[in-house]
Amino acid sequence: MKHINRKSNYNKYPIIALKDCNKDVFISYGEIGEELNGHKKNKYVVDCYPGVDDKEVLENLKKELNPELILLSEDIFYDGDTLTKMMESHLTNDRVRGVMYYGSILDYVDKNSLNEMKNKLEKAEGKKVLIYGFGASLISKGDILIYADMSRWEIQLRYRKGMPNFKQRNYDEDILVKYKRGYFVEWRIADKHKRSLFTSVDYWLDTNKSNKPVMITGDAFQKAMNEAVSRPFRTVPYFDPGVWGGQWMKEVCDLDKSEENYAWCFDGVPEENSIFFEIDGNVFECPAMNITLSRPLELLGKKVYARFGAEFPIRFDFLDTIGGQNLSLQVHPTVDFIKGNYGMPYTQEESYYILDAEKDAKVYLGIQNGIDLDEMFLDLEKAQEGKISFPAERYINTIDVKPHDHILIPPGTIHCSGSGCMVLEVSSSAYIFTFKLWDWDRLGLDGLPRPIHIKEGRQVLNPNYNKDFVMNEFVNQIKPIYSEEGYMSEKTGLHPLEFIETIRHTFKRPVTLKIDDNVRMMNLVDGDEITISSPNDSFQPYKVHYAETFIIPANVSSITMVPTGKSKNKEVRVLEAFVR
Repeated sequence: MKHINRKSNYNKYPIIALKDCNKDVFISYGEIGEELNGHKKNKYVVDCYPGVDDKEVLENLKKELNPELILLSEDIFYDGDTLTKMMESHLTNDRVRGVMYYGSILDYVDKNSLNEMKNKLEKAEGKKVLIYGFGASLISKGDILIYADMSRWEIQLRYRKGMPNFKQRNYDEDILVKYKRGYFVEWRIADKHKRSLFTSVDYWLDTNKSNKPVMITGDAFQKAMNEAVSRPFRTVPYFDPGVWGGQWMKEVCDLDKSEENYAWCFDGVPEENSIFFEIDGNVFECPAMNITLSRPLELLGKKVYARFGAEFPIRFDFLDTIGGQNLSLQVHPTVDFIKGNYGMPYTQEESYYILDAEKDAKVYLGIQNGIDLDEMFLDLEKAQEGKISFPAERYINTIDVKPHDHILIPPGTIHCSGSGCMVLEVSSSAYIFTFKLWDWDRLGLDGLPRPIHIKEGRQVLNPNYNKDFVMNEFVNQIKPIYSEEGYMSEKTGLHPLEFIETIRHTFKRPVTLKIDDNVRMMNLVDGDEITISSPNDSFQPYKVHYAETFIIPANVSSITMVPTGKSKNKEVRVLEAFVR
């Protein structure tokens, strides 16, 4: 099936170019060593995000710096078994979910070991010392402080290849269990620690690509953060296969046709995605979360920052089942449940915007009228035990869908995309909290049964969300806002119980929008290309192509969008999301 009648122009590698930073980038360990040695200082500190390849980075820095003493920060932490025991209540016995940890890195540091390390450093006065590892700056910030960083997506890929968690030997452990430890504990304390260092770091080291380090100065990093919040930008998308994955993204996003499928695309999840900065022809990869952590007010705006803190609350991603299978039948927890059980202040509120659909495509949404919930959950349990195949359509309402339908999914709604759909999922950022109730008798790509949470699903499913209710309140709740020749705006969601508002802009002439100090996430859901410019020339014109997600920081006062390229003088559509 052909999904576009032209060559794909989807940009998989969006870049922000930085000017006047040509002397601020170093692209090999040799160049890095030369730059660092040029300071002729004694104390070099390399703090690391957990997941950095210590063997590569440490060995190369030892070779280049030739220190007289090396202090490893991992020795100030408790041993691996003790760490696991300390984290036990937050890791839980669940394969997927834990409890969010809000403490600090110091909670896992042995204070006696830290003091011993500081004493060793004091006794080494006058010697050239390298202090290295996660939390190295707790020992000392030294004369020169380098931060070795990497994206969470790369960390996940390394987990799959056998990388263990911090101070663990769980090389072959279930990937979901490794990810859980990172998501609920390690990344939380690492982000909080990193945030405390933003104004102190002298150099930032990109370690995402093995043996291809890129280091920039602290000044260049600050310029990069300032540039990102002063203009539209895109995060670097990543694509992943799944047991239910489809074929649409291969064509539209110009992906490897030899892969069996692609299920997900994360094209607007700053907590997970990277952002690329180009300096003197070299690409510096930086976790997009650094923008949120270092420039929360400029990125999010006063209202969103006051409500969520330094956290990006909206996410856009793709779910491709065209030529694929149904997603798992699932439900998301209420705020009360997620806060009480997982320590999250808000829950997974979402919607399905249908980018494309095959004939007879459908979405499962809500329960059928008049069913017996006890009977339904008994059948779900029997299905999980392999005694029956769950008769989904006996219990679950289905909706025929077409392109540009918008299906709203408040917490407590049983739902899933059926096969034949290309979904732009617009949701809150609490993205790991899915209670799967039924997975169509299949295994995951790892050959294991996918996690099922029938008990939790029963606790949060809203029995009032039946066919009559959802058809009246959750399907295409589209309301006109404004219309004139060449432009129309419509509210498409989300449900009043959800905190995200979505507006669809349909236009074939220039349209100017005020940003009103409130971050916007957008996607070109119809049309080949638009160009975004600043009415007051505060940023350079920025091109966006079909299906690309882009962010407008709160710091940008207004934007003008106009169809360009093959879309010139033609009608296009942009979906906009923001916090109400």
